[in-house]
Amino acid sequence: MRLQFYHREHCELCDQALAMLHQAGLDRIITMIDIDADPELGVAYGLRIPVVESSDGRALDWPFDIEAVQALLS
Repeated sequence: MRLQFYHREHCELCDQALAMLHQAGLDRIITMIDIDADPELGVAYGLRIPVVESSDGRALDWPFDIEAVQALLS
């Protein structure tokens, strides 16, 4: 299963969340999606980022912890 990571540049919370995912070794299954690259994504996720979403469409808005992400993957 893959995770989509919705973020934007210069987002401190996004950086914190990404560091946590990297530390847990999940970076190899993450697809990075910059919400500023698509106006529709900016509207949908602008106030919610960072967001991780599983390939089956389940999502976690920040704040989340690694246990919640691992549960999302199971």
